[in-house]
Amino acid sequence: MIGVNEITGFIENGELERAMAAYRNILEKGSDEEKFLLCEEMFRFGFLEETEALVTSLLKSYPDEGELLVLLAETRMELGNEEEAILALEKVSEENPVFPQALLLLADLYQMEGLYEVSEKKLQDAKNLLPEEPVIDFALAELYAHQGKLAEALQFYETVLKSHEEIGGVNLNQRMAETLSAGGSFEEALEYYQKALDQKLEINTLFGYAFTAFQAGHNKTAIEKFEELRGLDQEYHSLYLYLAKAYEREEMVHESFETVKLGIEQDEFNKDLYFYGGKLALKLPDEEAAEKLLREAIALDPGFMEGVLVLNKLFLKQGRHEDILELIQAAELNEEEEPQLLWDEAVAFQNVEEFSQALNKYHLAYTFFKDNKEFLTDYGYFLIEEGKMDVAAEIFSKLVEKEPGNEEFREQLDRLTENH
Repeated sequence: MIGVNEITGFIENGELERAMAAYRNILEKGSDEEKFLLCEEMFRFGFLEETEALVTSLLKSYPDEGELLVLLAETRMELGNEEEAILALEKVSEENPVFPQALLLLADLYQMEGLYEVSEKKLQDAKNLLPEEPVIDFALAELYAHQGKLAEALQFYETVLKSHEEIGGVNLNQRMAETLSAGGSFEEALEYYQKALDQKLEINTLFGYAFTAFQAGHNKTAIEKFEELRGLDQEYHSLYLYLAKAYEREEMVHESFETVKLGIEQDEFNKDLYFYGGKLALKLPDEEAAEKLLREAIALDPGFMEGVLVLNKLFLKQGRHEDILELIQAAELNEEEEPQLLWDEAVAFQNVEEFSQALNKYHLAYTFFKDNKEFLTDYGYFLIEEGKMDVAAEIFSKLVEKEPGNEEFREQLDRLTENH
């Protein structure tokens, strides 16, 4: 009979038909020892259904064997059969040496189902059995971090760090840094990010370092680290927007704008990059580029209110009132959610001489802007043009209350009231 080592060789050499034929032979006729050795190998290579069949066969003879029950549960977890995995683990007795391991797996399963209190209970039971086991402390830290219980998570991460910098391929310094950053302790987080990077240069850790530096207001450090990351992986899309913002904070607007253009080359469907680029172009100033970028952002998201408002502002400055009306009509927006649109439309309708439409929009906008001097000024002069002197007088009365020393408002109010 072909042995386990030979089957492993077949798999490594890509001879899967021969491997499966030999596997079936052991499943049907092999000794218990061969089945046990083979199920471990099949699990290692990811042959999950074959592993499950071997373990199930062995459990007929050894129904209480903890190692087999744990392996069966791990296999079922990988297959997505969480409920069956739980059933297997619940068969492991408290006296069994692998019981703590079973508790850890149960905690994972209950966490996956969102049953955090049950998960925590399983981990605490495991810790009572093995109070100094760092894997259990790490699992508790991960659970608390997942729940947003950052203080508890930090406590357990710190405990693990006393003896281990890495568990299960996870960099503990990085975890400390991420948790501290999530809680707003940016300066302390940066220290742990540096330790994590000294331990191993990894792009996600480098991004975390750069982003935390950005959040802490250390713009030059953020720029340095984001640029380092871009040198390692220019397709790391998330870096471009924050790198551009860090440059802008340092008043390096041209560098910021160039960063946005590089980001768009890598991520052409990112509306935030187009929008931010549009705002930067207005600063340069390059109104043509700004319009193009803002239109791209709105094309990607027709309901992008902020993009429409900024582009409207540009059109108002340029006196392009028909374009304002066209833009608002084409976009999928709810005017009631953004009163500024009503004001923009009122001004636009007024300037294209659709006065009844303008009056309606001013009337609707008044509810939201009745304390806004600029709006009241626009509205008041429009009412005068429309001959609605009584309402205009009310508006200019409000303006005089706001600015008693404004001679223009006072004179206008006097003219409106002297005939009444």
